[in-house]
Amino acid sequence: MAFLVATTLFVQLLLCLSQLARGVNYTFMREAVEAPVMASYDYIIIGGGTAGCPLAATLSERYRVLLLERGGSPYDDARVLNMAHFADVLADTSGASPSQRFVSEDGVINARPRVLGGGSCINAGFFTRAGAGYVRALGWDPREVVSAYRWVEDVVAFQPELGPWQAALRRGLLEIGVVPDNGFTYDHILGTKVGGSIFDAQGRRHTAADLLRYSRPEGIDVFLRARVARIVFSRKGTKPVARGVLYHDARGGSHMAYLNHGARNEIILSAGALGSPQLLMLSGVGPADHLEEFGISLVLDHPGVGQGMSDNPMNAIYVPSPSPVELSLIQVVGITRFGSYIEGASGSDWNSRTSGAAAAPQVRSFGMFSPQTGQLATVPPKQRTPEAIARAVEAMSQVPDAALRGGFILEKVLGPQSTGRLALRNLDPDDNPTVSFNYFSHPDDLRRCAAGIATIERVIRSRAFSRFAYPNFAFPATINVTAEFPANLMRMRGGSDPRALEQFCRDTVMTIWHYHGGCQVGRVVDRDYRVLGIEALRVIDGSTFNASPGTNPQATVMMLGRYMGVKIQKERMIAEGSGTEP
Repeated sequence: MAFLVATTLFVQLLLCLSQLARGVNYTFMREAVEAPVMASYDYIIIGGGTAGCPLAATLSERYRVLLLERGGSPYDDARVLNMAHFADVLADTSGASPSQRFVSEDGVINARPRVLGGGSCINAGFFTRAGAGYVRALGWDPREVVSAYRWVEDVVAFQPELGPWQAALRRGLLEIGVVPDNGFTYDHILGTKVGGSIFDAQGRRHTAADLLRYSRPEGIDVFLRARVARIVFSRKGTKPVARGVLYHDARGGSHMAYLNHGARNEIILSAGALGSPQLLMLSGVGPADHLEEFGISLVLDHPGVGQGMSDNPMNAIYVPSPSPVELSLIQVVGITRFGSYIEGASGSDWNSRTSGAAAAPQVRSFGMFSPQTGQLATVPPKQRTPEAIARAVEAMSQVPDAALRGGFILEKVLGPQSTGRLALRNLDPDDNPTVSFNYFSHPDDLRRCAAGIATIERVIRSRAFSRFAYPNFAFPATINVTAEFPANLMRMRGGSDPRALEQFCRDTVMTIWHYHGGCQVGRVVDRDYRVLGIEALRVIDGSTFNASPGTNPQATVMMLGRYMGVKIQKERMIAEGSGTEP
């Protein structure tokens, strides 16, 4: 017993020191092993991610909130907070990694977060708002939306300083007609712009976890490594009512959290596009026939749970450079009129960064396009096996340094129109469900991708970008570099022929980690994100999206947490003040 007490105190000390090193001191954040066996709250939020953190911080201003996060603290892992180690986190496939790898049924390797702060801890950092049309379509209050964005931006968003490669990409986009020049802006508008970043000038990452600084300490408990098993329901007549949550700590101990008495107290799922529909199903809410296959007691037959899964397809061209290039992630975007977004990332520093201890061998990396991270575009998706990745990593070690100096220009399709579904694989909430996105099954997505690749060709050939492309560098050869690097396993012929470009899109598709759906508005939840047919249960995260907002969803997901937290508070205060609260 004395040993366990000493161990717990030691863990608390390390957690405190790591927070202080980053300038935060969350006295309300603890390991789930320290959680009471039973407790009650006004709001229980499942998932301390990109939406869950701002939502919990906002609701804690007036109410007692429990935030359950299945992963650890971002402040304990220096890789999470350093842009130079972005790829290392995605390449870490250990059980303790902040990133949990999964492979869709399409064969595309992907990642989901397992850390407080969610996807904002493992993504490429680009920060941009949703367009005005997106806001109108969802019926959000535009003034409250802007206020919520600014609340987020005051803590996590920064204006990047462009290096020469990113500046050349920007000028190239303008030269070929992706206009107007919108300068630096968070807004989503046609033309070329410099967007925000959650990396500051020193390359330090700022995440949704940083938004917990807004919390009222007495109003919130945050438990780490708290793995939710299921939501517990009772019934009001024939209607299910969410009452509590069963979760387990890192040692396997069981804990129950219940809602306090009160009609407006709620459980809110913010576990992400994979986690939220998965937990609904494990709790008995989903397609009845599917739940029956796993022996799950049915709470509510909800066929829409797990449907409408989408992932914005990304395709990229590697451009070797005769000149040195800076280390950069996404900073510039060209928002075209035909529905493709053109972006880029560069970085010679990735070529020889040491991974792990000082004595460990050097790992050559292309950052967000590294085979170690699963971004292997040299073979079609179904062929991206662990063996293929290992061969690609080995091949990179044999390539001359000069061939690794350059950057990737990518295109991402808006929407997208193609959709798939999510289903349970087993009864383990920590395991990945099965998911398909059906990339390019809709012809509009394929058309937009081909047009995006053709646009990248024009950027590479532009006068503005000439410093970073070899003279007379024929574009078909550029495609072949991408398709064959680091292993000569696929060849594309036909130059800019639309059919050849479409096949290139299919064969080289990757993720940019913008997947969404599974609990969509109008299908699973209403416009206030209440689960249809169930009381005291909402879903507030990217799983509710029918399309990805803007060019990157993270700003809008954080905004949504704040926006809905404010809205829930206001509506509750009005109801309680008018005496309509039971």
